Amino acid sequence: MNLKKSLIIIFLVLLVDQISKIYIKTHFILGESVTVFNWFKILFIENEGAAWGTKLSDLLPVSETSGKLVLTIFRLFAIIGIGYWLWDIIRKEAPKTLILAVSLIFAGALGNIIDSVFYGILFNDSVGQVATLLPDTPYGKLFYGKVVDMLYFPMIDTTWPDWVPSLGGKNFRFFEPVFNVADTAISTGVGILIVFNKKAFPKMEKSEQV
Repeated sequence: MNLKKSLIIIFLVLLVDQISKIYIKTHFILGESVTVFNWFKILFIENEGAAWGTKLSDLLPVSETSGKLVLTIFRLFAIIGIGYWLWDIIRKEAPKTLILAVSLIFAGALGNIIDSVFYGILFNDSVGQVATLLPDTPYGKLFYGKVVDMLYFPMIDTTWPDWVPSLGGKNFRFFEPVFNVADTAISTGVGILIVFNKKAFPKMEKSEQV
């Protein structure tokens, strides 16, 4: 796979990701949901932290503001590293499987970084109102944006039977996380690397056999 095809993949992922986020941000109130199927909902939430909403301030003795800034800067360095990796494997004519996977990971990471860096100055608050693009009073500032999530798949939403010890009568829901197109691209890229590891890293496999 050459650079042109990789850039097309990245562009398409970013396009779908940002269009979906901007649409949700400018048409939904925070917490609002629409049921598409029983097992699929559009649910608007905002993620201020890392994966699954984890905040750096939950793990380290830092304020939420400082933790958010550190996390955003870390993401920027990470995307630079992934970008260099992608450029290097394309230059070395690595297997298409590897280039495809890294392209998806890069596109997904970049999509979420756009939210973290710019959304704070591009939108106003979504609490109790539908946000507007380029408002007079944005909800944050540069590097302090929140990642927009909306894809929710509660494929199983039921209650534990009363006879189950300690869980009886409690709600059970699968799949709980809410995510976005960028997250999907990252997960797909990582999944490709795991499932098709031998195709992605054929030289490594051969060297290990020797």
